[in-house]
Amino acid sequence: MAAIGDDEPLDFEKEDLLVTPSRPAAKRRKVIGLDDLLSDYYTEQVEKKPKGSALSKGCNSDDEDDETQKLSNFGMGGRKDVEEISNEDEIPLWGQTIFGNQKPPPAFLGPVDCEFLQSLLNNELNTILELDSKQGESFLEGLLINGWLSKLSMICGFVEDSVASWTFHKLLYSSHEELQVSSCDFWCGVLLSKNEENQPLVRLGWFPTYSLLNGALQIYGYISDTSEDSSSISNTLHTGCEGPPQNIISWLRVVSACCKIRSIRAIFSSSEAEDFLIVIFQLLLDRQLQGLSFILHECLQSVIGFFSESEWDESSKKVSCRAAYRIHKDFNCVRIVESISGISSRSKNLRSQVALQILLVSCNRKVTDGEGVIKFITSINVKDKKCDIFKLYLYLVLAENWLLSYQPVDEDDVILRLWYKYLRVCSSQITSSDWRSYASKVRNKASYLLQNSVQRGNIA
Repeated sequence: MAAIGDDEPLDFEKEDLLVTPSRPAAKRRKVIGLDDLLSDYYTEQVEKKPKGSALSKGCNSDDEDDETQKLSNFGMGGRKDVEEISNEDEIPLWGQTIFGNQKPPPAFLGPVDCEFLQSLLNNELNTILELDSKQGESFLEGLLINGWLSKLSMICGFVEDSVASWTFHKLLYSSHEELQVSSCDFWCGVLLSKNEENQPLVRLGWFPTYSLLNGALQIYGYISDTSEDSSSISNTLHTGCEGPPQNIISWLRVVSACCKIRSIRAIFSSSEAEDFLIVIFQLLLDRQLQGLSFILHECLQSVIGFFSESEWDESSKKVSCRAAYRIHKDFNCVRIVESISGISSRSKNLRSQVALQILLVSCNRKVTDGEGVIKFITSINVKDKKCDIFKLYLYLVLAENWLLSYQPVDEDDVILRLWYKYLRVCSSQITSSDWRSYASKVRNKASYLLQNSVQRGNIA
């Protein structure tokens, strides 16, 4: 048997892949890129050309120039389309200036001839408190802030006129936030308190009035006529104006409370409540009040619920007409319509009425009813290059909200038939390659509304 050398591997080591040296890896083939393929292609084309190709190149230079010009025109067209799409950002957002510079609040002497304070001053406890007439108002403020004034009013069952007017003035004009909020809590608690027989727990001889609340708005710098150009809104919102005031929260809360007690005591008339509805609509358009959306909507629902059944139909039409003339015909009108939320029949009715009246005003009153409105909208040719697609988008949104509570006359109602037909036109004739500003939004909105109608079974 032959001897095995010291350096030679054993038999089992030859079978071990970790010990046995592996073969050198073969070189990977170079990955052929797109540039290499194009280079090879053009090289082959040059080699295949006849010798007279130089002459033929000169002869075809005009054709190449034409192709170059076509490519240039195509690029310019694409750039123009992109610019049109970017113009969507130039359309102003919703927002109107509702508050200007505030005025100084009216002077108020404080509680005059207040029996409550006099009783405290003459009480034996005053030997400990050591109050005098000059400290009376500050002591009353302390009772108001810590909640004792509300508790004492509930126990006594009445509030003096001087105390009532003093706390209401603090609610409207106090710059002391804690005092203002406490005054608002006091009044909301007093107004909304009632027993099991739906009778107020606290008797009041002095009540808030429309003139006081409306006067407070003027002090706040409220602008009742917002007829300025909406394109300047973004520049005027932060020009050092003092409004809106912090007291507007308390103002909204107390208006809401006054409307809720209509069954016990009607503080406002129906025309005054209509004015407050218009005010709330305008407040919804102030971008600085977006943080108060919940309070604004709660107040809106309270004012809507103020009207009796016999008053509602006429009042809702009046409010809708007034709102339609005040609101700018841009995203502001969409903001207002969509802010009238709620599932109650009144909320839906008001939303529908406001949308219809805005459409009527947008048609410059050339039409007088819903059928005329829908014929005006459906007459818009979406293929026309001069078609204002942005306005068409607004019309679709407004018409959607108007028809939300629309009751068709019969199964073959003209308004609904024209509406669904036009939705098909917008969804089919506006193609995905249409780069006009808001064209895609109109197409998507029309397709969405059409699909919803099919799902609800309104159309087959």
